[in-house]
Amino acid sequence: MGLPHASQRSSMPSVTAPPLPVLQVRSPEPQADQLRGALAADPPLEPTEAFLTELQQQSAELESATPQEILRYAVDRFAPRFTMATAFGPEGMTLIHMLAEIAPETPIFNLDTGYQFAETLELRERVKQRYGIEVQLKRPDTTVEEYEALHGGPVYKTDPNRCCFDRKLRVLHEAARGMHAWASAIRRDQSEDRSRAAIVGWDAKFQLVKISPLANWTKKEVWKLITDHNIPYNPLHDKGYPSVGCWPCTRATQLGEDERAGRWSGFEKKECGLHTA
Repeated sequence: MGLPHASQRSSMPSVTAPPLPVLQVRSPEPQADQLRGALAADPPLEPTEAFLTELQQQSAELESATPQEILRYAVDRFAPRFTMATAFGPEGMTLIHMLAEIAPETPIFNLDTGYQFAETLELRERVKQRYGIEVQLKRPDTTVEEYEALHGGPVYKTDPNRCCFDRKLRVLHEAARGMHAWASAIRRDQSEDRSRAAIVGWDAKFQLVKISPLANWTKKEVWKLITDHNIPYNPLHDKGYPSVGCWPCTRATQLGEDERAGRWSGFEKKECGLHTA
């Protein structure tokens, strides 16, 4: 496994640090006069009762559809204001592979917190080489050094929810502004929070349509597609990291642990807030 840069290693948290209290994930609020997501689009897309009913009906109809069919629906219904966010996980890589065949012009972005593993960023280059798709890096207003200096040290050590809020959720709000819909690569069987995910639904937090083509898929199905089509993936998955996020808050899992047990270890936290209400 590639090691973090020296400047990063010096600030890595001790594995023996006692767990801190659980903190509620903050829901970032824009300025009163600032529209979010699809409400800021031209033309805007508003969650009227009729539109929400349409999404609910469409989601029910797509329950038995393949991920490719769901993506085709998304492209036909919402492009060119349809986008995808990816952390380059195995699920995200399968969706990139599908979009490369269905709609390679779809804008895809990654929330680059500044704390990503080198292997994750290297995978972005492999995507470009394999598919000709350049995943955009969306970054916070401050560098890691500026952010830690502003807060007196690494925020992830004392308040990981604040760190996720500042360096991921705020960035996604900006990245999604003006879009009508976005695709996520979550699976329902990954966690309790994700078990209730609709195939298609209104994302009230980011104010746009959220589409989850892999909601009904299993880990086994994801990896079968990766193997069958030689889809590139993060080499950390072969080293005990089933779920890869920022390096300070990700560890390898042990035998018998669920696939997200290595995220925010020591905290009762399994989500960054992107996929929670």
